[in-house]
Amino acid sequence: MLTNRISLRAAAAVGCATVVAGAAFGVSAFADSGASPEQAASAALPQDAPKAESQSEQEFFSDVEEVSDEQRASARQEAKERVEDANAAAGASGTAAPEKKEEEKEPDDGDDGGSAPPSGDPKGIAKAMLGDFGWSSDQFSGCLEPLWEKESNWNPSAQNPSSGAYGIPQALPGSKMATAGSDWQTNPATQIEWGLGYIQDRYGSPCEAWSHSQANGWY
Repeated sequence: MLTNRISLRAAAAVGCATVVAGAAFGVSAFADSGASPEQAASAALPQDAPKAESQSEQEFFSDVEEVSDEQRASARQEAKERVEDANAAAGASGTAAPEKKEEEKEPDDGDDGGSAPPSGDPKGIAKAMLGDFGWSSDQFSGCLEPLWEKESNWNPSAQNPSSGAYGIPQALPGSKMATAGSDWQTNPATQIEWGLGYIQDRYGSPCEAWSHSQANGWY
């Protein structure tokens, strides 16, 4: 029994020596043929010998998990929601540029916003216009009313046959009143507006115009 074990060990030692000797012979043969040491070592090794992975590579890839398509989609959706939440927070804090809102314009009905011209009897129109020229109502009853009563009897169609003066204020010529409106021949409001402007420019007030008329017979 002991003899058999010794024989087996001797055979194994001889086999290993044979493999080492063969490898050394292969390296020596390639070296003598001019091949590089790397080529000689490669030729000495069996062609189908598996390449062992290093321990570090095995440890590096051991924790890598495969990611499914659903997990990728979920991650993208989560990132998108975070971006939207950040934008919403920025807008609430006032850091985002405010959107410009176009003001709605009311439809233009052709009215320029000015007050409508007064209508009614000529005396009522004149009373309503006194304030536009900065005069109080006492300028009407004691001054303007008798002044134009004397000139035209407050008749918008009154015309002086000798001079051609026309209308309530008896403008000479009557076409001067066109500066107040193209309807100066028929509209009492147009005539009164022109007449009050004339009094203001020339006399300063209806009472001053009336005083001049009483002293000279005209104004």
